[in-house]
Amino acid sequence: MGRRGSAFQALVRSIIYQQVSGKAAATILARFVALFNIDARPDAGWKGSAKFPTPEEVQAMPLEKLRAVGLSRQKASYIKDVAEKFANGTIKHRVLARMSNEEVEAHLLQIKGVGVWTVHMFLIFTLGRPDILPLGDLGIQRGFQIVYGLKNPPSRVQMEKLAKPWRAHASAASWYLWRAADEKKR
Repeated sequence: MGRRGSAFQALVRSIIYQQVSGKAAATILARFVALFNIDARPDAGWKGSAKFPTPEEVQAMPLEKLRAVGLSRQKASYIKDVAEKFANGTIKHRVLARMSNEEVEAHLLQIKGVGVWTVHMFLIFTLGRPDILPLGDLGIQRGFQIVYGLKNPPSRVQMEKLAKPWRAHASAASWYLWRAADEKKR
């Protein structure tokens, strides 16, 4: 699981994707990026070709313009909070990669709208940490149930016990657990 994107970009994207379908979130993200790029086409979907805004650009954007791209008032305020904390140095993004998992978690939980699940996704997909097991993720829980043939959803303690032999590779294992849960849905 390699690193991808900036910390700011990853956190804004995570907030946009919270509790909405992937398709709706992709549309909102494209519109969000288009706000800051004259030439970007929000209907084309954002694939990373348009420049992602800086924290300072997001800070300067009126809240109502953020809302106009499809963000709820709450999500728009969360994104403004991310931008403020990056711009004023509260979030020390240049040293995140050198922090322990626990330090990254404590550091990022200062941001409104960022919870433990978002931090776990950040650790896996942005920092490329190999040992993250997001026990609070329903897909992970369902994956454990399917892979281990459990009658009931497992507890955190049960999942940790089952994961012990492969815990150092939990991020990769999480991907397989998510796939198992996705396949079962079909």
